[in-house]
Amino acid sequence: HLPREIRPAKPRPQVMHNRRMLILEGCVQPGLSPNTNAATARVLDRLGISLEAAPRAGCCGAVDYHLNAQEAGLDRARRNIDAWWPALQSGAEAIIQTASGCGAFVKEYASLLKDDPAYAAKAREVSARTRDLVEVLRELPLEELRLANTPRLAFHCPCTLQHAQRLGGAVEGVLQRLGFPLAPVPDGHLCCGSAGTYSLTQPDLSRRLRDAKLDALESGHPQVIATANIGCQSHLDGAGRTPVRHWIEILDAALAAPTQP
Repeated sequence: HLPREIRPAKPRPQVMHNRRMLILEGCVQPGLSPNTNAATARVLDRLGISLEAAPRAGCCGAVDYHLNAQEAGLDRARRNIDAWWPALQSGAEAIIQTASGCGAFVKEYASLLKDDPAYAAKAREVSARTRDLVEVLRELPLEELRLANTPRLAFHCPCTLQHAQRLGGAVEGVLQRLGFPLAPVPDGHLCCGSAGTYSLTQPDLSRRLRDAKLDALESGHPQVIATANIGCQSHLDGAGRTPVRHWIEILDAALAAPTQP
């Protein structure tokens, strides 16, 4: 299922801060949720970090690799490393991932390419400097952000965030620091049924998992459901129930207008 509404990307701020980071644009997210990375750029700009473009980077390679096209997936990894390397060498601190599925895979580049003499060292560096967005934001002075509204949220923590990257509870902690009221989510460790291509290859079981996950997420009566992975977001939102958005978009929408000096 596609999300009910594809929100266009709002403008991104220009690169102007001394602190610079890259961002993986992704392959699915620019089409289905183009405002996610734009919202990331705006929030980080408020906190003194500029996002730098790496237009030659593309798909992370996870879908190919997990569908038994390993060499195609590794070729995508090599192309991304080549695209990011000049910026990493010229001062970009990290590569931010806003899709936890992509982040989990990019963090594996080091092990996947460990026997490639041309890429092993670079892959280690790229994996070491890859950060899920929440890993960056939780280290920043969030108290400097002024929020105009904080809707009641239920957070769906994707499997790739809580199990693969072991960042369960991290987004919830950031949202609570910012003052968002969080609805309880029973059985939060269970999968929503998206699971990469699972929603395409096993649609009936995937829908049953989705409906059970939505029942759990809606049990605390949230105004909106937040998540951290485009696959989960599209899968859950496609049910047409409580709206589902990436958490950084919800944060960006809640920011109060900047005060004029």
